[in-house]
Amino acid sequence: MDVRAPLRSLIFFPSPGPVASATRVLPGGQDVTLRTEDGLDLGAWLFPPMPSPPGRPDRDQVVLFAPGNGGHREGRAPLFVALAERGFTVLAMDYRGYGGNPGSPSQDGLAADARAAADFLTLAGWRPDQMIYLGESMGTAVVSQLATTRPPAAVALRSPFTCLADVAKRLYPWLPVDLLLPDRFPEIDYLRGLDVPVSVIRGTADSIVPNALSAQVAAAVPQLHEDLELPGVEHNDEVMIGPVVADVVLRLADRARGSR
Repeated sequence: MDVRAPLRSLIFFPSPGPVASATRVLPGGQDVTLRTEDGLDLGAWLFPPMPSPPGRPDRDQVVLFAPGNGGHREGRAPLFVALAERGFTVLAMDYRGYGGNPGSPSQDGLAADARAAADFLTLAGWRPDQMIYLGESMGTAVVSQLATTRPPAAVALRSPFTCLADVAKRLYPWLPVDLLLPDRFPEIDYLRGLDVPVSVIRGTADSIVPNALSAQVAAAVPQLHEDLELPGVEHNDEVMIGPVVADVVLRLADRARGSR
């Protein structure tokens, strides 16, 4: 038995599913499978861009979305629609243990899941300079780590944090988290060496990832493109899963395209 498993119940809050078909979210959506290096088959969604209105060019860019530590991808459907409306292809992943997927989450496991997502896109013909990584909350650390080995064109971070211990100390102040945490997610260390443009979205009323931690991340990024602070916004407010975030990704993608 893994003695760290009970401690991970303080970190990961998966919803087991089932998850609706991608076609329920957008016409043309596909239910796809990501194969991890340790042999897991993970369910994911792939959405094509919605038809371009007159005057809008085809983007020819794909967004890889890595979720937070709770729920499953169905809860972020409005964000995927907003991204597709702006001309992006979207790969929406779920981690092991989430949304009906096998396995149990851990830092190493989530890293492997993200690599499987990036490899899926590569096999589908997408180049790194066409890929935008978008992570929320826990997913910001996941895509930041992924970018160190599979650099994309750009990275968008919604509610990022310095490291997991800094978040846990605020959520569980009575616990010696530095001694107990089985997973560290040292996000700021991944980002300091990143040589691609990065945008940050953060809410001033965030009670899960304090705004001050997200601000530290923005200050540490070598190529900060945008730091969007949303006054009075909480961690899971509606504004965090819709057009505002999609527009940040759009501006970031334009920056990445201009640097090709």
